[in-house]
This record gives sequence, structure tokens and C-alpha cells, in this order.
Amino acid sequence: MKFGLFYEHQLPKPYDQDQWDPEAEHKLFKDALDQIELADQLGFDYIFEVEHHFLEEYAHSTAPEVFLAAVSQRTKNIRLGHGITVMPPRYNHPARVAERIATLDLVSDGRVEFGTGESASTMELEGFGVDREEKKLMWEEATRQCVRMMTETPYPGYEGAYFGMPERNVIPKPYQKPHPPLWVASSRRETTMVAARLGMGSLGFAFETPDEAQERVQQYFQLIREECTPIGVAINPALAVLSSLSCFDTDEEAMAKGIEGTQFFSYSLAYYYNPFTGAKHQPGKANIYKKFKDTPEDERMAMFGGRGRGFGGFGGGGAAEEPEDEVQRALWRAAQRGGCIGTPDFVRETLEKYEAAHLDMMIFVAQAGARKHEDIMESLERFGKQVLPEFKERHKDHQKWREEQLAGVQFEVNSSI
Repeated sequence: MKFGLFYEHQLPKPYDQDQWDPEAEHKLFKDALDQIELADQLGFDYIFEVEHHFLEEYAHSTAPEVFLAAVSQRTKNIRLGHGITVMPPRYNHPARVAERIATLDLVSDGRVEFGTGESASTMELEGFGVDREEKKLMWEEATRQCVRMMTETPYPGYEGAYFGMPERNVIPKPYQKPHPPLWVASSRRETTMVAARLGMGSLGFAFETPDEAQERVQQYFQLIREECTPIGVAINPALAVLSSLSCFDTDEEAMAKGIEGTQFFSYSLAYYYNPFTGAKHQPGKANIYKKFKDTPEDERMAMFGGRGRGFGGFGGGGAAEEPEDEVQRALWRAAQRGGCIGTPDFVRETLEKYEAAHLDMMIFVAQAGARKHEDIMESLERFGKQVLPEFKERHKDHQKWREEQLAGVQFEVNSSI
């Protein structure tokens, strides 16, 4: 199993202020660069950077290609993942995406992971005039054509339902051939299976349990073998899962320094993705962190299901049960203690369950809410020195298992796993 970090660039406003401190955003990005440089030195394998727009406090990562370019010059080995590039053409024209991905791949010596997705919040969709009912079709059309632009000389042109352009040679071409590994955001099980059928890696943003990961891994690789029709020239058979990381000497310290961040992560995400609260957001005026903090602790704990461990780190001891809806369940789980908030031994035990399920990658949310930069650095270093090395040593066994799963697959495989 490999390991990555996941960045939204969360920036809660000060509780008693309507605006951020003047230096807050500058410090946020500089701190993140320091965190990722340390992660690279410790042996983390990936960073995945989101693309969101207008989601104040929740995600200030609006230009991931710029941030990842800066990361490329501060690191040597860590893979640079778009998690994800928003593909409907009203957000990003496919030719501009192809140009940016290829350029980043060149300046990073071929370290790009090309994650794709649709976007879902009303704040973003309405901001760019994207029809919610058509965004999935927009994603598929734009992603297919973007890959063609990166691999064909010249690109023959296209007239489709959502964009068109004449014949052009889209340059530069990416360093990795035929193109960087392809991923798609998968917050629902059905999207994971779509990823398999299209030969894409699945970025599982639903905080899946080890049992769920095992079931999805088995079905995913079966579909890769039996029903795959690649969206690109090469396939990237891989599954990743998201979890929250706060690794300290005691469970109490890990929770004290990490649990509020996971709760704010979930609260602010639900705030924007709820059609009622998200649509009523007052740009530049609301203080979401204050709304979060003003929610009484007992209500917050009931909302988020308590602080118990639970199997795989979810649930346990709270008043609330897991919602049945997959998206709501992901929000609920995002606020839990999580299997990776605790001592190195506790984190190790949880990760071993995912390793036994043959998960390819665990991606950690380390920067969340008002977590302190110093605490994030300490947590990363403790995990990197006390937990990570043994999983790296065993990864060769996982690669052998992958080879068995892919035996007989006729497509070219371009995967960094």
C-alpha cells in the first residue's frame, strides 16, 4: 500500500472576525509547501490537490496547477496528483487542461497523476453556468477529448455536445507516455465501477471502511479484466481511499489536536453541498467557522456520531447512525475520529486492515480546519518515521498480487502503483 496527502487548503475565519487576517492565505500556502516537502523527505508517495471555486473557508485551492508547479520545485520524488481537475468545459476548456497537465508533467520530470471529476456544489455550478443534470456527460466528453489532445499529433478537431474546436496540434505533450495515469473522483460505489470499465484509477472520497474497500477491490479488478474499454490510451488500475491523519504519542493528544479539524472538514463540506445552505451562502460575508463553533458540543457530537473508535475508525459511541445515502454517509464519516487519529500503533492496526484488503493507496487529510501547522508537521514526521517504513517494505508483495489480478489484460498499463 502506498500513501498520499490530500489538500483542500482549508482556512477557517477567526471566530470573532468577518474576514481573514491579511497574511492568512499567504501563510496557508507557504505552510502547505513546507508540509509537502517534509512528506517527500519522509517517503510519502503522492499529494492530491483539489480544484474548488468560491468555497470560502472550506477550500482555497482554486488553481491547483500553480500550487503543484511550486511543489514540483520543492520536492524530488512525490507524485503530483490533481484530485481533481474539474472537467466540464465551462470550468476548463479541454485544450487548456491538456496544456497545463503536459507542462506540469514536463517541469516535474513525469510525476503527474491526472485526476478528473465533475464538481457538485451549487456555489460552483451556478458560478460557471454548469447544468447539474448534464455535468457527468460533460466530464466524459471533455476527458476523452483531453486525452486525445495529449496523445495525437495533430488533434483532428471535434464538434460535440458541449464543446468544439478545429484541428490543432495541442502542445506541449506530456513527459509520461502515452499520458499521465488517469483517475476519477469516486464518492459513490457505482462511480468506482465506472472507473474500472473506463480503465481509470478510483479516487475514493467516501471514507470507505476496510470491508467496503475489500469488496470494491475485488469487483473493480474483475471489471478491469472482463469489461474494460479504456477512456485513454493506457489504463491505470488502482484504488485509493481517504482518511484523516493525526498521529501522536497518545490517543488523547491525537484527538485533541485532530478531531475538530475532521469535524470542520465535514461541517463545511456539508454546508456547501447542501442545496439549502449552500445556495444561501453570502459570498464574502459569512463566517462558517463561527457557525460551526456556535453549534453546541453535544449537538455536534450527535451530528457526527461521537468519538468512538468503531471498526475501521468509523462510528462507535455516538447517538447518530450511519446514513444510508452514500454521499451523506461520506460526510458523516468525514467527521469521525477515523482509524488514523491516534497513536502510531492504533494507526498501524487500522492500516493493516486496508493492506489486507489489497488497497493500493491511502490518502490522508492532514491539513483540515484550524489544525496548527506545527502539529501537522509533527504528526507527519511521527507517521513517516514510525509507521510508513514497514508498509513500504511490504509493497512488493502487493505488486505481485496486482500482477496476478492483471494477468491476461491486453491493454497498456501506465500506473505508478
